[in-house]
This record gives sequence, structure tokens and C-alpha cells, in this order.
Amino acid sequence: MTGNNKVLVVEDDRNLSDTLKYNLRKDGYDVVTAGDGVEALDAARREKPDLIILDLMLPKLSGFEVCRILRKDMTVPILILTAKTDETDKIVGLEIGADDYMTKPFSLRELLARARAMLRRAKMAEGQPGAGEAVLKVGDIEVDIGRHRASKGGAWLELTPKEFDLLAFLARNKSLVFSRDHLLEKVWGYDFAGDTRTVDVHIRWLRRKIEADPNNPEHLITVRGTGYKLEG
Repeated sequence: MTGNNKVLVVEDDRNLSDTLKYNLRKDGYDVVTAGDGVEALDAARREKPDLIILDLMLPKLSGFEVCRILRKDMTVPILILTAKTDETDKIVGLEIGADDYMTKPFSLRELLARARAMLRRAKMAEGQPGAGEAVLKVGDIEVDIGRHRASKGGAWLELTPKEFDLLAFLARNKSLVFSRDHLLEKVWGYDFAGDTRTVDVHIRWLRRKIEADPNNPEHLITVRGTGYKLEG
């Protein structure tokens, strides 16, 4: 299933880096490692990995900055690792373009499962129809699947890759309600119990970009006790 997928592990703890490298290689991946933020940027641009596992607390350049810089020109899936339990770190990491996060200490089995899911989802996205697919319209929101971009009222939206995936899925299924677990399965590719707060954070940031008043959304609606739907 993994083929020749390449994973970049960015971690300054040598023992943890070696452990991740060993287990990822055992799972069939090509693995490249970096020990600081500057080295991480060089490796990402040189190696063009299929997935980046990125620690937030790094020497020379923080994981936040690495993620922010990479997101300007790369859509590679990014899984951030943090030793902090501070919710702000997780939210900021997702805000600047990470696809998901894990808090240390974590289960290696879960990390490998998330890596497989993120890579599977990325491959599925690559296989979707190209520019010939019709643009999805929900009210004044337009989602161009082939060109991987969206607009509202004619103005282009600056979306992270996962925000776009979430918007595109909901636009394809206009007015249908999806639970957080269902969205984790369909948008993140998880076939196991994940952290649904990831969904809530992406919903919150997506609302800031498509709603006139994010606190009183007209498009991205919460259905209490059930989940979310997109209306237009």
C-alpha cells in the first residue's frame, strides 16, 4: 500500500527521530530526517516528500515557521507533533496549514495509521478529475475542483489544502449533514477513531473565510448534536 512514498521526519530528539525512522521504514516508507527547522526546509524542497511529520519545537526555526513557509508553495500533507498540551499550539498549527496533529507521548500504531490515512487521501485527491470537472456552486461560493481553488462573491479564497478538501466535500454534498467522525473518514481518510477537534478547528477557520459573520454562519451550519452541513 505504501509503495515508494517518501516521508520527511523533522524531529530534534535523536532517539525519537530514529524510532520513527525505523518504524516508518518497517512499514514500507522511504524516510528522510531533519533535526532543525532550516534543515527541514532544505530537505522538503530537495526531497519533495509525500508526507511531512513535523515537530513544533525545533532549533534554528520553529515548526510553526517551517509549516508557514512550506504552505506557500507546497500542498504536501503535514502532521505536526507537539509535546505541549496547550490547545493554542494545536490550533495555530492547524491555522497555518497543518493537516492534523498528535500530542507527545503518542502511540506509534496510531501515528502509522494516520500516516497511511493522510497518504491515501492525498493519492485519492491526485486521482480526482481535472480541470474539465464542473465548478461546484453553493450560493455565491464556487469550488473549482480541477484547479483546486475556491471563490466567494468572485473573490478568491486563501484556503489551506485541508480547508479546501473540507469545503469541496461539503459542496459536493450540499445540505447533507455529516458528523465529525464521518468528516474525519471522508475528508481526512481516517478509518479509525480520530480527534474530532481537528474537524472543529478547520470548520472554525473555514467560517472565517466564507462567512460575513462567522459567529452567525449562513453557509457552514452546525446541526446541534449531529454535525455540520453547507447551505447556499
